[in-house]
Amino acid sequence: MPSPATGRATRRSWFIWLTAAAVYLLAVFHRTSFGVAGLEATERFGVGAAALGTFTVLQVGVYAAMQIPTGVLVDRFGPRKVLTFALLFLGLGQVLLAVATSYPLGLLARAVLGFGDALTFVSVLRLIAAHFPGRQYSVVTSFTTAIGYVGNLAATVPLTLLLAGPGWTPTFLAAGLVTVLYAVVATLRIKDVPAGQPPVTTVQPGRRVLAGVREAWRTPGTRLGFWVHFATMFGANVLSMLWGVPFLVNQGMSPAAASAMLTVFVFTSMLGGPVVGNLIGRRPSVRMPLVVGFLAGAVLIWALLLSWPGAVPAPVLAPAFAFFALGGPASMIGFALARDYNPLSRVGTATGVVNVGGFVATTIAALSVGVLLELTGGNFRIALLSIVAVLLVGSFRTLVWWRRARAVLFAAQARGERIPVQVRRRRWDAPENEPAAIAA
Repeated sequence: MPSPATGRATRRSWFIWLTAAAVYLLAVFHRTSFGVAGLEATERFGVGAAALGTFTVLQVGVYAAMQIPTGVLVDRFGPRKVLTFALLFLGLGQVLLAVATSYPLGLLARAVLGFGDALTFVSVLRLIAAHFPGRQYSVVTSFTTAIGYVGNLAATVPLTLLLAGPGWTPTFLAAGLVTVLYAVVATLRIKDVPAGQPPVTTVQPGRRVLAGVREAWRTPGTRLGFWVHFATMFGANVLSMLWGVPFLVNQGMSPAAASAMLTVFVFTSMLGGPVVGNLIGRRPSVRMPLVVGFLAGAVLIWALLLSWPGAVPAPVLAPAFAFFALGGPASMIGFALARDYNPLSRVGTATGVVNVGGFVATTIAALSVGVLLELTGGNFRIALLSIVAVLLVGSFRTLVWWRRARAVLFAAQARGERIPVQVRRRRWDAPENEPAAIAA
């Protein structure tokens, strides 16, 4: 769906975006609600660390598997219908979790919730592309993520207090029912395109759909976006969605203090998102230096935390978590790359491809932490090394595809084509006669 290239978004477009962004807020709340409910879930379902990790792995795995199909569904049916169904599945998943007392039913509930969650973010990005000019895309996307973190905030201390008060069933049942009711608002208020424009949907045969996915994946800019998303966001996800509270309790904090510490992720992301979005919207050339700087800093901070003698004090944990939280805003650079390096007719699919990255990394890391905790008898220092391993793999692949994407830009520049970012050749760039650098 082409986005307006010039002009300014109308007040109606901002209202439509805000209605859709609230869907994303609810999705993030449901996604992260298990982060502070992990200890209660252990008692309710009678499971250990590895089985507890399976809840998040299953949910995030469903999310990751559905990203490319979601892009296709949005292209076919439009974001309004997809977001409405997302709300229904989110609400159903949380209602099932509210009444679940067995481990299998709990897993089913989180899988249904993950399916609904998977339909949200790509739909909202497609809506932004339709209602806002290209120069505002990164900024409005960053505002969307900031609103999403309000849902994350609600899933920390407030949810902890509700679980300690009314309890598991009333809390999750109320959250599910409110979400289902909001589907009515979304259906009535969200419009796929600005007023006066015809609806834009595409119906393609199966072969053409698969060909579009392959073309998006073969585009170096899309592949770079995938690895940027893979490497930057998963660390904060693993901590805020599942292992943050158990890790902090292991460090000697109370569950309430641990939940409060997780709000560092929320506030840092809420403040950092618009700043990063505005910066990369104005100066696209700083996108990849920001990513590389974040990845280098994350490796150093994990090395500090895991080598700290004894329990890590709160004055060290708080700024460390704040830095990890910047991975969320940095991951939005992956979506900007997908938009810039693909034709508008393929942006939805490319966005879905990119969005797979971070959640694949989250799935791998969350499961690895749980398995290592079981094998080591609860040794978080060893278990969290799996996060470092995933971070190093993602960082390496990001550097590889940055080099290859730059090679494509140099080739396009030599042909006199318009390119999204002006680049100058560096010593580490691929030679002009190295075709493998852009074809691999």
